[in-house]
Amino acid sequence: MNPDLKKSFRPFQRNGVRGALYCDGVSLETLARKYGTPLYVYSAKQITERLELFQRAFAGREHLVCYAVKANSSLAILKLLAERGAGFDIVSLGELARLVVAAPNAIDRVVFSGVGKTESEIVAALVDGILQFNVESESELELLAKCARRLKKKARFALRVNPDVFAETHPYISTGLREHKFGIDIRKAAEIYRAAARSKWLEPHGISVHIGSQIRSAEPFGAAMERVSKLLMQLKREGIALKVVDAGGGLGIDYHGGSEGADPAAKVQEYAAAIEKALADFDGKLLIEPGRFIVAQAGALVTRVLNVKKNGKKTFVIADAAMNDLIRPALYQAYHEIVPVKPRTGRARAVDVVGPVCETGDFFARDRMLKPVEAGDLVALLDAGAYGMAQSSNYNSRFRAAEVLVEGKQHRLIRRREKMKDLLATEII
Repeated sequence: MNPDLKKSFRPFQRNGVRGALYCDGVSLETLARKYGTPLYVYSAKQITERLELFQRAFAGREHLVCYAVKANSSLAILKLLAERGAGFDIVSLGELARLVVAAPNAIDRVVFSGVGKTESEIVAALVDGILQFNVESESELELLAKCARRLKKKARFALRVNPDVFAETHPYISTGLREHKFGIDIRKAAEIYRAAARSKWLEPHGISVHIGSQIRSAEPFGAAMERVSKLLMQLKREGIALKVVDAGGGLGIDYHGGSEGADPAAKVQEYAAAIEKALADFDGKLLIEPGRFIVAQAGALVTRVLNVKKNGKKTFVIADAAMNDLIRPALYQAYHEIVPVKPRTGRARAVDVVGPVCETGDFFARDRMLKPVEAGDLVALLDAGAYGMAQSSNYNSRFRAAEVLVEGKQHRLIRRREKMKDLLATEII
């Protein structure tokens, strides 16, 4: 485990001897005893530190860090970020409702993205007074104008343009090419802005771009912003001076815990430099939408070993967490580092770490080298703060996990574990 990347989750050291795994100042064993397992644990310290990395990197220009709510929408985390000046990027009415509850004073720092906004979502966001809509099609722009006319309230928008920039990432989370469902062809954008500028109910406010997620190089971000910059200058010459550039999110992390990209501050500075270079001629406000980079490495999924089973040459470590708690390995073949909370002596061996769900795809790791564990031991799946709880489900009628936020040496429950009454509450027989 690389302590630079996963500094919030590290073994307690005493007299040079490695002990049980801690989140900041709190033992994961203590948390598991108090709150049970499976359990999501987050470091408030690391979340706020990651936000501040972006805020410092762009301190030279007017900017707003709009946290991507879909990465982790826990109310306590939204409140924590709002209190430190974050804005928010949402993609649904439910995410807007979460912000109304957790951070009502931050609604004017919200951008609404997403390729399929409904009329009710647009109306609600207009009434609440969000910062802008990131519009993904001409038909959506027409719907936005219709809703604004009904409310007699001018709607600020940015076109999400598709710059046709390739970013090396998983194909499911690549969004910047013409064949993807997202955005508007950048070559058509100027014509759409011209038409919208004549509308009484639309305000061309900005331009938006998002090329994908888990992108490790700054180069694609710079390439996308260069194309955006050319469009900005063209529109300005035509008398359409946009006030905002939304550069999207997508800056990736190192899930493997290796030395590559081990300094998060350096990665953010490299990312910021690429964007700033491309937007050197733009003096307006910059929005960015990081999600994963802020919360992923601040979170871990703690699970208890139910059994260690051998089938022929294979050894299976069966945990009480499952694919319904963390689907990324099954969905994306994603890697999460797995570490025993209290390591035993002995040599590491190749095992499959799996859950109890009735699916062969219910696994967290295959042929992973892991120190010896036994039934009753705790293990932690690291880098689980993003797209963990947010993508969890009740598959196999399992209860969603509890969530805990660690604040220094203090900890508090921020989501209780579901109960049977929660599981059945919405159903009718």
